Amino acid sequence: MKKVPWMIVVCEWIWRAILANLYWIAFTILGLGVFGFFPASVALFTIVRKWLRKDTDLPVWKTFKQVYFKEWKRSNGIGLVFYSIGLFLFVDIRIAEQLMTGVFASLLLIILYSLIFVLLMAVGYFFAIYVHYELSNKEYIRQSFLFTVTSLPSTLLIGIGLIFIGYVMNRYPGLVLFISAVAPALWMMKVCLGRFASLEKRLQQQ
Repeated sequence: MKKVPWMIVVCEWIWRAILANLYWIAFTILGLGVFGFFPASVALFTIVRKWLRKDTDLPVWKTFKQVYFKEWKRSNGIGLVFYSIGLFLFVDIRIAEQLMTGVFASLLLIILYSLIFVLLMAVGYFFAIYVHYELSNKEYIRQSFLFTVTSLPSTLLIGIGLIFIGYVMNRYPGLVLFISAVAPALWMMKVCLGRFASLEKRLQQQ
């Protein structure tokens, strides 16, 4: 069997990644942003998880579309919980910034912004957990926050990777259309798969 030149393989993977990113943007817009983000992200994480697990032949368009519509209702139901927490923290931050002064206000803002960071990381963990495990809605939310605060090395690794990706996109804005979602999803899923494997191995040894 003739070996495919490495340049063709690389180009094919770049094209697949670009397609997945464009589909994520299109389907997020299709759901008017708020109601498109969660199902589109679940579809994207489903695809990158399969890629990382060597399932490379799946049709990107068909898989994305199927997962998006299948998980639209459930993922948005869970997403509303995360949106509600985010709205609550945002209102608290606005109140603290406009109505409070002094040391107490500064400390409160530090706490609130830290909670925002935890929430954002929990959302990232949620997508990875959602496409990897079968749990109840309540457990998905609980485990997302639990992973964020108990898997500190993984959380820091994800954070560093996202900062680097953000730096690259800020330096080269033209890449936003092509890697703004797929690059973070690949990085988060890769880190999470390593963490999941470690936990599963530990459980088997008990």
